[in-house]
Amino acid sequence: MWRSSARAACVVCQHLANGTYGVRGKSPLQKLHLVSRSIHHSRHPLSRFQRLPLRISAQPFSALNHLPLRSSKLLLVKHGSQPHRTFWLARVASRLLKLRYLVLGSAVGGGYTAKKTYDQWKEMVPDLTEYKWIIPDFIWELDEYVDLEKLTKALPDSEDLAKLLPDFDKIGESLRSLSGFLTPGSPRDTAFRATEQGSEAEKQYKKGLLGELILLQQQIQQHEEEEARRATDQLGPGSSQQKRKVSDKEKVDQLQEELLRTQLKYQRMLERLEKENKELRKIVLQKDDKGIHQRKLKKSLIDMYSEVLDTLSDYDASYNTHDHLPRVVVVGDQSAGKTSVLEMIAQARIFPRGSGEMMTRSPVKVTLSEGPHHVAMFKDSSREFDLTKEEDLAALRNEIEIRMRKSVSDGCTVSTETISLSVKGPGLQRMVLVDLPGVISTVTSGMAPDTKETIFSISKAYMQNPNAIILCIQDGSVDAERSIVTDLVSQMDPQGKRTIFVLTKVDLAEKNVASPSRIQQIIEGKLFPMKALGYFAVVTGKGNSCESIESIKEYEEEFFQNSKLLKNCMLKAHQVTTRNLSLAVSDCFWKMVRESVEQQADAFKATRFNLETEWKNNYPRLRELDRNELFEKAKNEILDEVISLSQVTPKHWEEILQKTLWDRVSTHVIENIYLPAAQTTNSGTFNTTVDIKLKQWTDKQLPNKAVEVAWETLQEEFARFMTEEKGKEHDDIFDKLKQAVKDESIKRHKWNERAEDSLRVIQHNALEDRSISDKQQWDAAIQFMEETLHSRLKDTESVIEDMVGPDWKKRWLYWVGRTKEQTIRNETKNELEKMIKCNEEHPAYLANDEVTTVRKNLEARGVAVDPCLIKDTWHQVYRRHFLKKALGHCNLCRRGFYYYQRHFVDSELECNDVVLFWRIQRMLGITANTLRQQLTNTEVRRLEKNVKEVLEDFAEDCEKKMKLLTGKRVQLAEDLKKVREIQEKLEVFIEALHQEEK
Repeated sequence: MWRSSARAACVVCQHLANGTYGVRGKSPLQKLHLVSRSIHHSRHPLSRFQRLPLRISAQPFSALNHLPLRSSKLLLVKHGSQPHRTFWLARVASRLLKLRYLVLGSAVGGGYTAKKTYDQWKEMVPDLTEYKWIIPDFIWELDEYVDLEKLTKALPDSEDLAKLLPDFDKIGESLRSLSGFLTPGSPRDTAFRATEQGSEAEKQYKKGLLGELILLQQQIQQHEEEEARRATDQLGPGSSQQKRKVSDKEKVDQLQEELLRTQLKYQRMLERLEKENKELRKIVLQKDDKGIHQRKLKKSLIDMYSEVLDTLSDYDASYNTHDHLPRVVVVGDQSAGKTSVLEMIAQARIFPRGSGEMMTRSPVKVTLSEGPHHVAMFKDSSREFDLTKEEDLAALRNEIEIRMRKSVSDGCTVSTETISLSVKGPGLQRMVLVDLPGVISTVTSGMAPDTKETIFSISKAYMQNPNAIILCIQDGSVDAERSIVTDLVSQMDPQGKRTIFVLTKVDLAEKNVASPSRIQQIIEGKLFPMKALGYFAVVTGKGNSCESIESIKEYEEEFFQNSKLLKNCMLKAHQVTTRNLSLAVSDCFWKMVRESVEQQADAFKATRFNLETEWKNNYPRLRELDRNELFEKAKNEILDEVISLSQVTPKHWEEILQKTLWDRVSTHVIENIYLPAAQTTNSGTFNTTVDIKLKQWTDKQLPNKAVEVAWETLQEEFARFMTEEKGKEHDDIFDKLKQAVKDESIKRHKWNERAEDSLRVIQHNALEDRSISDKQQWDAAIQFMEETLHSRLKDTESVIEDMVGPDWKKRWLYWVGRTKEQTIRNETKNELEKMIKCNEEHPAYLANDEVTTVRKNLEARGVAVDPCLIKDTWHQVYRRHFLKKALGHCNLCRRGFYYYQRHFVDSELECNDVVLFWRIQRMLGITANTLRQQLTNTEVRRLEKNVKEVLEDFAEDCEKKMKLLTGKRVQLAEDLKKVREIQEKLEVFIEALHQEEK
């Protein structure tokens, strides 16, 4: 079936190719057909399936396939068969064009041209049996549409055809311009030149589909008028001539009706082909995505470009290298329809909507690209939202709204933080758009006072980029004088070289505006004090937020088909619908990209050279480590230092723990246990008092104190390893980070709660033991007692010295004197010492009569003393006396181990205080050993785990790392890394761009 169709088409093409009528073998009516721009777009991602040498004329920026033709009055020539011949030729051209479009839409073969011979064409046709899934169903029913045998027989030879056809010399000139119209780059020029004024605008407009068709009909009409005039001159006046004119007029009307019916039928065919072609492209992308063709898909060009923009958004331009890469910046007054236009371009209702309320609170960067599935994804998330499902669309809108609200700081209404979103789908134009908050004229209640100025500053920041494409959205349903954004755009782009003006809600404008010419003035750029590269009019729905994209597109096309603005030529076909707008914006975007990306790459190359030179001059012997690399280095050092805790010797742990614990509890032992018990008169009372007080101490305070000591010891050792300098290898850039890690790890660490319970039992058992096994332990206990008493005696003497002032030596040598209070204290001390000398066995407490006696004796010497001062002085005087006496008793007990073994039977020597200090000393040793085991076996590992968790948390917290790793060296390395990354991505993107152009 296919081969027979191809053979017949070749015969027809050969007949047409042999003629020399100024059209190079192509029938002029062959260029009267609409073709989807998505097939012939010069930079379309699937252009490898579509760039066929045999091209079809198309209007590049028009989706209006149902627009009625202008009625043209065609005059008859002298040949009576002219109407029939024209109708027959239109039918032949229509059949041939359908066949050409079938070959093009199937995307199966290479290039087919009308100049190929049958044998050459037959050799080029591949075996299509394995690609039946690609070819549309109607191809197999081709006989229903084209009677090939009848068509072959009906075709005249070239000589007869030359006689029948009119003169196409003038028409060929227009067709040649139309053939050049499909070359890459010309659609973009046509779109924007058509918006210019004067004859140039009209000339470019005729390159559109409707313009080309009207031009062709006018030329045919002129030719037939000339033929009619020649016929009139030959026939002369008469009734027969009048009858013939009436008959010719009826035939012309019939011809026009048949031509309209043919075009309507052809348009329906085109719609079907376009729909099938879209489905075909989707299937091909899906099969490529599944790996059927075993082809490795590379990252798309627009995705690479979007990554460059994301990297640039995080770059701090502190070296006068600014981001001048193109973006499509969507600006407009609030509720002007910015979001709706962007949704129509993205073909999905992806943004949250509100009735008159500000919904866009932060810039949203949307990267559009083509893909097999219609999905959306955030830059920092792996979740894909299926845009064909309503629940996913609702979830996406909710996520965007949540991200916007999170980005807005307290007390603000809008944010400068950009939300990055990528949207992929079949037929989407590749570009990057940034939706900005709508410009407002008044700050309402609930908004921050600086909201208006903030929105202006955000808009200016994006529009001042010399390569940014400004998509200026204007509400057509409101008075033009109420526009705010047009003045802002005219300030940023006074020449209009990168501005595209979009008039929304044209349906309401046509309905409500009293003068339709006002809309024409807007589109022609005569009403607003601003210039633009192109002007477009769109309709984005009926105002119902529940409308689907398909229903909006249908409503938009239906409106413009019936619109008086288009019928009366106030608007041109390529200036309407969001589809034409997206095509024009995409072409302008890629033109800007090609013109500016290499210049931007050179700028970053120069910046990189400057940064590298600065680094070599300031840090010649250091590697260029950025903040993340420095953090990893510090992380390894910290973990090594934590591991060093497990290498501390048990002896070192126990010595530190025992010493620290005794320093913490020695005051309690001396003041609350030893001294009160030592005041008793016999050994039984002493031991009983000691046992009771030790039991109370162990049950309530001692285990908790021991755990506190162990935890503080661990902290001190950990801090010592973290902060001690490593000699020349020490890098003070890590000090703040290490301190923060240490503090946070200690804060998170908690000692095992069961440690106190087990420790209490161990300590209680250690204190109950009174059995000193050998003389060595006895001597160690006496030494421990002497050291403790000497330390307390020294402290007591220091307190007494502060109370009474310097002695006579210091007064003579250092010329210092006593205060009045110190003199009174000294007199009181001397009086109390006399009392102790009289009675060395005096108890620890001073009786009231003794206080009175001391006070009277001092008053007799002219010293007035308060009783409280006497008691305070007595406490320190007696304490010194007692400690000296206890030290003397230690010397007597050095040789008392023999009597201890006999329980001091038949001996006046009693050394129970030595036994007490031995019990305390043994308890300290056992406690230190137990705590050391807990430290090395459990707590050090738990601390190491906490440190790792803290480091992991810090690694994910960029703000924390920026706060803890600071300095010129860090910032210079950061800038150098970012510039290198940007330059490398730009170079890769430029290479991919050049490959695509080739």
